[in-house]
Formats: sequence, C-alpha cells, structure tokens
Amino acid sequence: MPNIAENLATTARRLPEHPALRFGDVVTTYAELDATVSRVAEMLRADGLAPGDRVALMLPNVPAFVALYYGVLRAGGVVVPMNPLLKEQEIRHCLADSGAVRLFAYDDVADVAAAGAAATGTPVTAVGTTATVVDGRTPTADPLPRDDGDLAALLYTSGTTGAPKGAALTHGNLGGNARILAEHVVDVTTEDVMLACLPLFHAFGQTGSMNASVRRGACLVLVPRFDPAAVLTMFAELGATIFIAVPTMYNALLHHPPVTGGPEAAGLRVCVSGGAPLPTEVLYAFEERFGCPVAEGYGLSETSPVTCFNHLDRPRKAGSIGTPIRGVEVRLVDQAGHDVPHGDVGEIAIRGDNVMTGYWNRPEETAEAIPDGWFRSGDLARQDDDGYYFIVDRKKDMIIRGGYNVYPREIEEVLYEHPDVLEAAVVGVPHEHLGEEVTGVVVLTADGRATEDDLRSFVKDRVAPYKYPRRIWIADSLPKGSTGKILKREIRLPR
Repeated sequence: MPNIAENLATTARRLPEHPALRFGDVVTTYAELDATVSRVAEMLRADGLAPGDRVALMLPNVPAFVALYYGVLRAGGVVVPMNPLLKEQEIRHCLADSGAVRLFAYDDVADVAAAGAAATGTPVTAVGTTATVVDGRTPTADPLPRDDGDLAALLYTSGTTGAPKGAALTHGNLGGNARILAEHVVDVTTEDVMLACLPLFHAFGQTGSMNASVRRGACLVLVPRFDPAAVLTMFAELGATIFIAVPTMYNALLHHPPVTGGPEAAGLRVCVSGGAPLPTEVLYAFEERFGCPVAEGYGLSETSPVTCFNHLDRPRKAGSIGTPIRGVEVRLVDQAGHDVPHGDVGEIAIRGDNVMTGYWNRPEETAEAIPDGWFRSGDLARQDDDGYYFIVDRKKDMIIRGGYNVYPREIEEVLYEHPDVLEAAVVGVPHEHLGEEVTGVVVLTADGRATEDDLRSFVKDRVAPYKYPRRIWIADSLPKGSTGKILKREIRLPR
C-alpha cells in the first residue's frame, strides 16, 4: 500500500473536474484539491518537515482539514488529528505525548490551542475553513513514497481507562481498510454523494467517509456539525447516496419531522452504522421511513477502524455486527486467551492488516492490548451458527448483580422498545449487598409521558427478575462524545 496521499493524486489525474468536496455552496474539484494538497506539502517541506515528523490538526469538518491531512501525508509526515473541542490540558497532553512539531488549529479555537501548546513549545498556525496559508505557492510536491509499515497517523483514544493513548496506524492499516470498505463492502463509485457527518479527526470519519470517498472519486459533503434538519435537507436536495453515522444520529433523524414535502431520501442507497450498537427498533423504523437499508458494522480506533460488517451481498441480521471483512480474523476468547465454546460469550480478539502497530511510546500497554498477536478489544460478543457476531456489551460495562452477569445493552434494547423512550443508557451503581445494582437513565421523546414506574414495569415484564433496573432516572439529555456516542462514564446520577 503506497502513501495514502497517492490515492488523491491518482483520482485527480483520472477525474480532474469531478467534485471532490462540497462545503455549503462551495464545490472543490479533485484537481483543485490535489493542487492545494501539493502546496501544503511544499510548504511543510520548505519549513523543514522530515519524514515521520508528527503534525497535529485541530479542525472540524471543513475543506482545510482534508487539504492539511493529505498535505502532511504527501510530505511524508504523520497526522495527529485532534478534537477541536479539546481544552488546554488535553491539548498539552496530545502534543507532548506525540511530539508534534506543529499544530494547525481552527480559527475559532486558536486561542485555547495556543495556550495548550505553550508548555510544549509547539508552533501553532490558525486556519479558517480553507487552507489559505498556502495561497501563492506553486503546487510542485509529489507524494513522498511510503511503505505499508510507515506510520501515517496517531489517533488518540477517548481515554476511558486513563490518559488518552495514541493508536499508531500505518499507511497499510488506514489505506488497506479504506480500500476494503470502498471496493468490497460499500462499493463506492464516482456517482456517489457521501455525507461526512462523522468528525474527520475520528477513525470512522477518516476511513469510512474521507479516505474511502477520495479513493473511489465520490463527492464528499462536509458537515461540520450534525443537525437533523440540515441532514434531512441534504438527503433531499443534494441527492445523497451514502450516509455513514452512529446510532444517536439515526435516532435523531428518525424522530425529526420531515423537512420537505417530497421524497425524503430518494437517492439514498446505503446507510452504515457503527461506533456503538444500533437498537433494532431504531434500525427497523429508520429503514421503513427512508426506504434504505442500514448495514451495521464494528471497529475501533486501534483497528483502522473497520473489523466486521453486515456485507450488502449477504443476508443482514438486525442486532449483529456481521462477519469479518477481508484480511481480518476474529476470535472470542476468555480471560486466559483461550477460545470460548461456540455460542458462549467471549471477548473479541482481532488479528489482521487493520490492527495498529501499538500505542505510541507505551510498550507495556501495547503488550497488554496485543499479548499474542491478537488485539483485545474489550468488547464482549457471541457468534451464531452462521458465523455472525453479536455484541453483548463492553467488558468494562458489564454489571455483576448478586453474582449474576447483566449486560446493559440487553436492557437498553428493551427500553428502546417503549414508544416514549428517545435514548437510553443502563449502568451499574455500587450496592452494599449485591455488589452492583442495575440502573437506567432515559430521555423521553418530545411527547413522551412515561413515568419511572411505567418504564420499570415495562422492563420487568420482559427480562429475568435479576436484570431489570430497580431505579430509572428520566433526564433531559445524555452526555455524548465527538461522534455522538453516549458516554456512560460521564453520566451523573442524582444522589
């Protein structure tokens, strides 16, 4: 797999006048994007960037992100994408840990970026929606040759078990994953219009939207902030054909009223869901309303990210993450690393071309995550007789109540069946005698009137006695991460 930036150069030679990016009313062709990327690479080389040097990007989904991302790679550098909502201390950690030699920050967050970078001495360049910092330069830089094993990006994990760690992903990891997704899973074409609602600084957005789109010559519509009404308008007015999102986005679209009088999504041909389990009630209702199949997949930042998928040329199974993609192997193992009996629940272990080389400068944590060549995901699943995998829950989210294992996702699925429930999360809270107690937190729909007693009775009638939540709190909202994933660790329950 050559330098990922070569994909853009190849597509630009093949389709110079074809739309590459759309941002609002501004359309950028592949030839224009490639020229800007070449100017970025030329600027970086002139400023002394050496192959392997890390360059941090702190921007939302705007054309400048795409230009800088490929420009860094084209110059032989390593991209360190960062959430533009990070605060000073978080910025300082990512810059110090990665050893980034430069930071490009969005105008709106340039001040906090500069404050975070001050302690590390990292130069900061403020950037707007487009990469005007390279205007006037001659686009002469060709992509620097890179090998499969050369580092392409450091993607910092969310830090659920401590300070964020940089997953070290190579050109072979990211480029190969995008190729498999674009050519064998979703079958992206030049006729496709793909909405980029997922943040491009995240692995899912990079591979599933940006890298896959550029490789195949599709048009990528950049959406800086997810808004259900705006996305529904884009479905109708831009002829969107591919939508890649997380479950909370599908849920929000499903519960938003139509914005046009005509067909809502006449051109939409495939939707992809990942990042968290998609409730089956949401999947069925979304497909019925929009007339488009939703294929659920699975992956992690450490796996570039796609690992499994409900392949479109095979039967789809609601609630399943499907089967491994090409070049990827999956096993279910116990604590000792042994395969669990078929049908039992085990931790997903992954081996393949998509698995990171390790956590940046963290050999001990790398050895713990990949003890025997198989990456331990921390996710629990079971496999059916057809080879399809079903996520049961996060290993760390499992609740042990009085010696019984309770998987929050199972209870959440039941809560989503209630017509008044918009969002749901189930967590374990300490209990003096049982160890942990099952507790639910829900957000009601706009016209929902269900009480805590109603919801508790609803679940109690549908699950074993030890599983149902003894307490259910009704909240105005649930905390979410940059991709829209519900963050259970940030839920604060009333005392």
